[in-house]
Amino acid sequence: MLFNSIDFALFLPIVFILYWFVVHKKLKYQNFLIVVASYVFYGWWDWRFLSLIVFSTLVDYTVGIQLAKTSKEKKRKVLLWISIVVNLGFLGFFKYYNFFLDNFITAFSFFGNKINPSSLNIILPVGISFYTFQTLSYTIDVYKNKLKPTKDFIAFSAFVSFFPQLVAGPIERATNLLPQFYKKRNFDYNKAVDGLRQILWGLFKKIVIADNCAEQVNYIFSNSDTLPGSTLVLGALFFTFQIYGDFSGYSDIAIGTSRLFGFNLKQNFAFPYFSRDIAEFWRRWHISLSTWFRDYLYIPLGGSRGGTRMKVRNIFIIFIVSGFWHGANWTFIAWGALNAIYFLPLLLLNKNRQHLEVVAKGRYLPTLKEFLSIALTFSLTVFAWIFFRAENMGHAFNYITQIFSLTTFTTPYYPGIGKAIPVVILIPLFLLIEWVGRDEEYAIAHLGLEWKKPIRYLFYYGILISLFWFGGKEQQFIYFQF
Repeated sequence: MLFNSIDFALFLPIVFILYWFVVHKKLKYQNFLIVVASYVFYGWWDWRFLSLIVFSTLVDYTVGIQLAKTSKEKKRKVLLWISIVVNLGFLGFFKYYNFFLDNFITAFSFFGNKINPSSLNIILPVGISFYTFQTLSYTIDVYKNKLKPTKDFIAFSAFVSFFPQLVAGPIERATNLLPQFYKKRNFDYNKAVDGLRQILWGLFKKIVIADNCAEQVNYIFSNSDTLPGSTLVLGALFFTFQIYGDFSGYSDIAIGTSRLFGFNLKQNFAFPYFSRDIAEFWRRWHISLSTWFRDYLYIPLGGSRGGTRMKVRNIFIIFIVSGFWHGANWTFIAWGALNAIYFLPLLLLNKNRQHLEVVAKGRYLPTLKEFLSIALTFSLTVFAWIFFRAENMGHAFNYITQIFSLTTFTTPYYPGIGKAIPVVILIPLFLLIEWVGRDEEYAIAHLGLEWKKPIRYLFYYGILISLFWFGGKEQQFIYFQF
């Protein structure tokens, strides 16, 4: 079920009414409703894959209980590895089986050996990368004694399957989200209104910005071999805003929806395109995944505590694994490796934590140095996104080669470029609002609250009308495929 669909527009109010007006007197009933609603939400796509969520829930719930019953380190490690193998086993099979098989065949063919095994027609379950990491965080934290295992199976099931963030995050830690299922939740009008405001901004990002950009991106990348470099630059820029509007828009809708039900999810995007270096970008982009890899992979590997060789090794591991998490394609690995190359000089020069505050804090405009730093970081990010969007490595290299040709100095043109004009106008307006609200959790969190009521409501209704007026062709959320 898509957030930007009629189905969800009907589903959400029904669940909201049942939650606050029918089962509100008992916490267990509320949690049970969340489980049922979440299974309906996920099963709307393909009910058969609900068995994966149920099985993963049963395994990690049981492992958590058993971890609490023993203090023997050997047995605790076995239990931990059961959870890791089961969860990553499912993820590896559904997401990477054909990738490894195809590369295995290619490697043997290179040496003259012919192998003809057949690939499987595997459907990738929506959101498997997200809820797999979410349940793993629970098991690992229980193993490390950072969290007490729960005996409330309904609460744990609700934590694993919580529908607002089930299929595309944010990837919530058990230490943050699970305890919220134990506490009595009372309706908070101000919190609900704030949630609706964030949902509205998330829908604007997705429907107005991302979906309109997507139409241009799909044409340009599909016909890149026949288009001039200037148009390909434009395509890369459109994709840069498409993926941000799409993914951060989903996160805004998820976080806002959670507020409607009395839950607080952590911020997943913090205006990353205003970053002054790549290290800051990765503190602000897909925060829930970046911090997950930091805490559960980078730090256990030794982090940045060792010598130069270890630092380089760990940075490449975390970025390449992060890239591979996104998809079974060498383009994602290249994208991860490229970001590692961007990041390394900052780490080795101990400059990776020099920009912890928001840019131009307390000022309307950045300094010239800040502006140039933002422009450079943004340019590097746009270049890296080409690998992320390309169909394969050959496509990526051909795309980049064309960009670095003389045709880049021509006027961008392609059939249907006229449809891009509204997008070119809307993006600066979007960036302006994001810049004004960069101190907040989301851009319009407090924007307009001090305005007179008619002006404030005109602003909100303007955003709402734009969803219908500028709404592009409905596009699936990009991160559903991850």
